[in-house]
Amino acid sequence: MRRSALLLSAAVTLAAPVAAQNASQSAEDDFHQTPPTIVITGPGVGSLDVLSGTSVVAGAELQREMSGQVGDILADLPGVSATSFSPGASRPILRGFSGERVKVLTDGLGNLDASNTSADHAVSLDPLTTERIEVLRGPAVLLYGSQAIGGAVNLIDKCIPRAVPDEDVHVDAIGSVSSVDDGREIGGSVDIRLSDMAALHFDGSYRKTDDIEIPGFALSEERRADLLADVAEELEEGHLEEAEELQEAANQDRYLPNSATETHSFGGGLLIGDASDYLGVSVSRYETDYGIPGGPGGGHHHGEEEDHDHEDEDHEDEDHEDGDHHEDEDHHDEDEGHDHGEEPVTIGLEQTRADMRAGLSLGGIFERADLRIGYSDYTHTEFEGEEVGTIFDVEGFEGRFVLTQKETARWNGSVGAQAYHRDFEAIGAEAFVAPNKTDQYALFTLQEFGNAPFTVEIAGRYEHTEVEADGFTDRTFDALSGAVSAVYRPNRNFRLGLTGSRAERAPGAEELFANGPHIATQQFEIGDPDLKTEKAWGAEAFARGQVGPASIGVSAYAQWFDDYIFLMETGEEEDELPVYQQMQTDASYYGFEAEAVIDLYDGDLVDLSTDLRADYVRAEFDDGSNVPRIPPLSLFAALDADADYVGGRIELAYTAEQDEVTALETPTDDFLFVNAAVTWRPLFNRNVTFIAQMDNIFDVEGRRHASFTKDYVPLPGRDIRVSARLSF
Repeated sequence: MRRSALLLSAAVTLAAPVAAQNASQSAEDDFHQTPPTIVITGPGVGSLDVLSGTSVVAGAELQREMSGQVGDILADLPGVSATSFSPGASRPILRGFSGERVKVLTDGLGNLDASNTSADHAVSLDPLTTERIEVLRGPAVLLYGSQAIGGAVNLIDKCIPRAVPDEDVHVDAIGSVSSVDDGREIGGSVDIRLSDMAALHFDGSYRKTDDIEIPGFALSEERRADLLADVAEELEEGHLEEAEELQEAANQDRYLPNSATETHSFGGGLLIGDASDYLGVSVSRYETDYGIPGGPGGGHHHGEEEDHDHEDEDHEDEDHEDGDHHEDEDHHDEDEGHDHGEEPVTIGLEQTRADMRAGLSLGGIFERADLRIGYSDYTHTEFEGEEVGTIFDVEGFEGRFVLTQKETARWNGSVGAQAYHRDFEAIGAEAFVAPNKTDQYALFTLQEFGNAPFTVEIAGRYEHTEVEADGFTDRTFDALSGAVSAVYRPNRNFRLGLTGSRAERAPGAEELFANGPHIATQQFEIGDPDLKTEKAWGAEAFARGQVGPASIGVSAYAQWFDDYIFLMETGEEEDELPVYQQMQTDASYYGFEAEAVIDLYDGDLVDLSTDLRADYVRAEFDDGSNVPRIPPLSLFAALDADADYVGGRIELAYTAEQDEVTALETPTDDFLFVNAAVTWRPLFNRNVTFIAQMDNIFDVEGRRHASFTKDYVPLPGRDIRVSARLSF
């Protein structure tokens, strides 16, 4: 099978058993085996040019970067940051986009949770049972849905077995302990061979962490100075008790209160079939409880009045938003923290998920069909002490069906359809959005024309969305998105490409139908039922391949938004809360990503290589003002030494200051983390891997600018971690 048909199926990430992948890979034309490859899990493995950038985290790298939330695992990759709301909730940010503009996938389907609606909502995926994580960037990610304008993160697990194991029983396990949070975690899976045509899979995990240690004060320097000024004012007025409480908050150091987490998951699946024709099903359960660290002078108030002057300051931080409605909600959640004496806020999250995957070989025009279906029942409960605050219930379904065309000499492709349903309800003090339902139907295609050295790939998606909410007029949207990529290969090891795209996104239910006091954000939110679709034109140039001893990937991109959706304060008040209205304007994003792996020395006893990365993004509204919470320039360098049984790695991760901020947004200082790791593989076949590592060796204070809580939730301090991973 030629590369194109493989990639066209791969683009929709409908995974087939590994046996089918390996057979397809070996049949590819050598001309197209171009490192660094863009690897997509699907009915084939290859490089996809219309996806101009990707990263894959697996094996020892996934073990070394392991964390409870996927955002923290990926934060050092080019073009990736994280919301870092708390240790229990950290969602990926891709090219400065988050929330509704980044899609988190489970094996190619949406995760069907509520993590995109608020940054304090955790991603309901357990990395401990994940086989690999794929970060997809570039225009063609729109194939996964219009919500993937910024990109997509795809977690691949084995809950549905990908192949019948060769041995009767196959076991994978991973575990670790960490010092910075007194963390302990363990995860494992068992694959059982029932016959030549059937296999069972079971997996489970458990993770528990205490409050994290931090390098210095919990509050940023500017925020702490403001609080100390309030202390002086309270003392001057004779309010000794209030002054003492504020002083205690200002002096909180060395650890972050209410940042502990506890998570467990389990699942099982069945595969019946062979490499070509198969049916797989699975059921999984994910549960997590985690604390929400509170800043001084606010929090999830649930109707209680705020008396501190910081309330006004915190509202000001939201006056000019970046257009992501859900991010706007979260900024207030996070900037306003807890009053001293209030009960701490914790989150209890539960998700039960059922999945199905099927593939069938065909004849005639189409050579195969693949089907992927997922169903989720999700509940997110916010507790204030022991009392239930707000409950978010989400019941969702998503399905994708793909037909891979029979290949010809100069034309290959696939076509597919997708259906999505979400039933959302919020109950309690923060139920500012009426119960609503979203139904979405889509048709998509990816086609490739030509042969080396010049090919053209075209991706297209039509999407029909229906959104209804109690008490509002139903809305329907028709969105058309597409991308064209022209690729030139001067030789078999290098590619140059140029991609143009147009992406269109329907507004979400919260953006349309919000109408009421949102106590957590201390604002009265009003949606706009007349919002139009958000549109973005994009251009991207990329180069990747082998240049001497270096394997490189470089992308430069720009996106220009029409009718960019954002939340703006109107200056009015309702229920003694400032009114915020959904609005639309134009905005632009541009930036670059670069990475290179260079072989420095290839010896008989040891190999040396270096890993270099850089990324930058700039975002402005049409009036020239800055989009808030955009990650700054980041630079990364690592030196790797590898022998048969041992390896070593030293990393330098630099994050620049961010002073390109809105009028009321606080800047963020730069910081440099130094990390080191030693790897030991006691067995030559490397089925057992031990890693001892120290992250943030010099205990440096770091704050991610994209985080809503950066002023009172710093990154962890020095961490000593020991982990083990085995497969037999």
